[in-house]
Amino acid sequence: MKKVLIIKKIHDSGIKLLDSRKDFSYEIVEDPETSVLINKVQDCDAISLKTSKFGSDLINAANKLKIISRHGVGHDNVDLETVKKKKIILSITTNSNATSVAEHVFFMMLSISRGADTYDKTVKEGKFLNRKNLELSKELWNKNILIAGFGRVGKNLIKKCIGFDMNIFVYDPFVDKKIIDSLGGKKIDNFQKTIQEMDYISLHMPLTDKTKNLINMKVLSSMRKNSIIINASRGGIINEIDLNEALNKGMIFGAGLDVFEKEPPNPNNPLLKNKKVLLSPHSATFTEECNERMSKETIQNIIDFFENKLDKTKIVKL
Repeated sequence: MKKVLIIKKIHDSGIKLLDSRKDFSYEIVEDPETSVLINKVQDCDAISLKTSKFGSDLINAANKLKIISRHGVGHDNVDLETVKKKKIILSITTNSNATSVAEHVFFMMLSISRGADTYDKTVKEGKFLNRKNLELSKELWNKNILIAGFGRVGKNLIKKCIGFDMNIFVYDPFVDKKIIDSLGGKKIDNFQKTIQEMDYISLHMPLTDKTKNLINMKVLSSMRKNSIIINASRGGIINEIDLNEALNKGMIFGAGLDVFEKEPPNPNNPLLKNKKVLLSPHSATFTEECNERMSKETIQNIIDFFENKLDKTKIVKL
């Protein structure tokens, strides 16, 4: 019998999959400390992992571990070097979160562009008749958007952009031009040049040495003053100090961040008090539907692995 250690509870839909199997047992550990986990991981064959850090000390202690199944797509909370060294499979839920993240991006784009907070506040404060003195909002129609990173979220987002009659540009060196053309976008190769002509930029990249601080003061100062940048991928791609300064100086119109370089962000982070940025607590996938889908896929990936049926596209290449 294979033992699955579930680090932080997942939706019941995933638990039910395990309950239906006689060849799997499981244990759920909520908010574990490393000292507790080191004992727990020693006899497990598989791990369901949300956002908890899973470092080399835990991986080395897990002598029977064959697969870590991430409840999500990011994996910067896992020591990849040790995983690779011990030949442990790392899987991700590739089919679950594209819709929820793409919708969250649109929520941010529309909220910032149409001044949702300002309108709401105006009515609730009894200033309804002051509406004509408010700053005019912005339409998405016929605006240029750059989707930087064209994986599953990017491909989902482009459909929504088409629905709003936007002009869509895509930057992703690893995706063929024909695929982008077929979905209604225009492939671009020069990120730095194209960003100067965009009204919206939506980032969908992993955090790597190449993408860290990709959006810095040099880039921000070259963007349109009416532009809005959204990051619902990984914190650290945008330099937060530079972004705060660019917003305060009116270099760009606004920003939306679902992710931060440090999570939770430092209370002294100036972006927390900046009225030109819309923030959410790394919650783009926090929908009822996505939570259920990710739970099922996380556990199904474990089952498929032990049955030699795990889709290779769900395995992280190390």
